[in-house]
Amino acid sequence: MLHLDDIASHDELFAWTGRLLPQVIEPLRRGETAHYAPYDWRARHFGPPRPLPPAPVVLVEGVGAGRRALRPHLAQLLWLELPHEEAWARGQSRDGAEQREFWAGWLVAERRHFAEDPSRPFADLLVRQVMEGYEVLPGPAGPTGPDQQVTHGDGPSAMC
Repeated sequence: MLHLDDIASHDELFAWTGRLLPQVIEPLRRGETAHYAPYDWRARHFGPPRPLPPAPVVLVEGVGAGRRALRPHLAQLLWLELPHEEAWARGQSRDGAEQREFWAGWLVAERRHFAEDPSRPFADLLVRQVMEGYEVLPGPAGPTGPDQQVTHGDGPSAMC
């Protein structure tokens, strides 16, 4: 799994596609181990490179994972349905008072990102939290078609 919080930084909240594609997506597509330098949000710098080995499924998690530049590389796009205020509250609770200034800028940046490059309309599946667990529903993009790659079990991705 790749957390986009490891790819983004204070200076590049959403301008990280130019690093993600060559460092992660392209090596994985070739069946090679990817290497990326995770960002330390408290120290405000990138750390030593971390390996991400190829796998039948690699989950790219985080805001911006469904962006236009990445969609051609995705087998499926899942969208977690969560009200903005709840998502932001979870993040602020996780990060504490020391990241309060960051969150003020994040709210503006996230709104701008989705206004310019929405992800939800392209989601194959919608995931909603329910009382116990999660509910998975068809997304706005509709069911997976014959032109999309889907992972079936433990083998490599294959065309349907």
